[in-house]
Amino acid sequence: MNIHRKPTIRLHLWLETDDGLFFGYGRAHLLEKIEKYGSLKKAAESMGMSYRAAWGKIKASEAILGEQLIVQSGSKKEGCSLTPYGKALKDQFMRWFEEVENVAVQKASEIFISPVKRYEDRNG
Repeated sequence: MNIHRKPTIRLHLWLETDDGLFFGYGRAHLLEKIEKYGSLKKAAESMGMSYRAAWGKIKASEAILGEQLIVQSGSKKEGCSLTPYGKALKDQFMRWFEEVENVAVQKASEIFISPVKRYEDRNG
């Protein structure tokens, strides 16, 4: 393979049940942004997503899991935060994703002639 630029590994990992997708990288990333901004609205905006779409994704996951992922922090103007379950699920998923990605990069480097890079390193 004669590529002048390093190709980037892109992985699509998610967890689902017979009821559908309940958690993937996008939802983990959304929870990270909620944790950062303390607001579902700000988290959605930072990801280029509507509030309604973000709310729908959170509610769909909560319905399948039977657990709350976020809670309102006081009044509506105070925003929201992750529940202990939401934080644990986000952290566990991101750890799993990172470990799978590291193995994927290692295997790709062994198999392909051209070196590859992680998605997070794509701009470097």
